Amino acid sequence: MQSDNHSHHVDSAGDTPPSVPRRIAVFFYGSFMRREVMARGGFKPDHIEVVKLNGFDIHIDPHANISRSDRHAIYGVLVRATHEELARLYSMDGVGVFLPEAVLVETRSGALRPALCYIPPARGDRPAEREYVERLLAVAREYGFPQWYIERLESFL
Repeated sequence: MQSDNHSHHVDSAGDTPPSVPRRIAVFFYGSFMRREVMARGGFKPDHIEVVKLNGFDIHIDPHANISRSDRHAIYGVLVRATHEELARLYSMDGVGVFLPEAVLVETRSGALRPALCYIPPARGDRPAEREYVERLLAVAREYGFPQWYIERLESFL
């Protein structure tokens, strides 16, 4: 009698249940820091953590945009999202072109965390929209961002 060595093989296209979508750490620094904007895109994070991204500066022209700078840091939030959730958020009406980049954010306790950060390929050339800046300031205060960063955002008014 011959034994069947393949009897325990699981076919990858077989009846195995689909895996749970993987969540990726993502750093938000603009409109997506606002819970109501995330919700509008069908995303409700289970945890939001305030973090800092060193080596970047923020610009608002007319919306939040960041660029590399060895003299600055920006504040935002770290959330975990699936690729599908991110695709939904970044395809919402009014959201421009943003490309994902890998970054290291710093938590309030000083720990470094890898995250994706979506950055526009080019800066805008229009003045900041007052209402946009005011909404950004409100969420920055809600999250308890440091005063120097609040003042940096106020400089766009």
